[in-house]
Amino acid sequence: MSLAADRPVIQGSALEGGQTGVMPVESSKSAVAWGPIIGGAVAATGITLILLLLGSGVGLTMVSPWSGQSSSAATVGVTAAIWLVVVQWLSSAFGGYITGRLRTKWAAVHTNEVFFRDTAHGFLSWALATVFVAGFLASSLSSLAGAGASAAGQAAMAAGVAGTSAAAASSDTPDASTSYFTDALLRPQNVANRANEDDSAAAAQISRILLQGAVNGSVPDGDKTYIASIVSARTGLSEADARARVDTVLKQIDDAKVAAQEAADKARKAAATSALIGSLSLLVGAFIAAAAAAFGGHQRDEEEDLIATSRGPLV
Repeated sequence: MSLAADRPVIQGSALEGGQTGVMPVESSKSAVAWGPIIGGAVAATGITLILLLLGSGVGLTMVSPWSGQSSSAATVGVTAAIWLVVVQWLSSAFGGYITGRLRTKWAAVHTNEVFFRDTAHGFLSWALATVFVAGFLASSLSSLAGAGASAAGQAAMAAGVAGTSAAAASSDTPDASTSYFTDALLRPQNVANRANEDDSAAAAQISRILLQGAVNGSVPDGDKTYIASIVSARTGLSEADARARVDTVLKQIDDAKVAAQEAADKARKAAATSALIGSLSLLVGAFIAAAAAAFGGHQRDEEEDLIATSRGPLV
């Protein structure tokens, strides 16, 4: 008996007048099968962790503390990025395929609807696996950050004890925010005698001048002259040679500052590139998981049809 024969005919409809047709078939069950989704997500997570550990082992063979025996930082970075993309794609394909093969066959469902459900199941499996892996990595990074924070706290405590001892030894030391201006007010007329009498005080003044210059971006000419006078008194150089030495040191400080800025800019660009590649890899991984789930579901339906048609007649 067909499905149309079992459906009630609505009074006054066209079917009552002798016309034939079929009624839509609606199922009371949900179209989402969470069992295959969770199974595929767990499988994808396991494959991801295995491949990440494998990549870590291979990556450690590329670096060495010995000079000339380690790959360059660029090579290691590019290799790691490529491996992460491969891990994402392989785990997505495996998890999506498992999701498609584990679900039961949907009876009386159009082929297009079956394809959509399979791709949706593959996408949900990929999303769940991504959340699992992200949580695992976040937990690992949190543990590392906690260890680093503990070490930093111990170092800060030690620095605080040392600072307390230094403050107790010299209680008349001015605040660091105003020490530069205090030094400028109390600079002696005869710099040579003062520098020779108190070497530590002269070195501390130069340090504060350099610190203030780093904050402002440059050292004023008056401060350069004062530093040159101290250098001349301490080293026996002429005023011109001392000023040349001061200019050389300040040039080295500027070069170090520019190098630090360039390194920070390279790190920023590398982080931006990694974020873009990571997002693109995740999008491709989602597509692969959906396609693999559709492929696995199609194979599962074909296998069931083959078994059904291979049976002999019932006796």
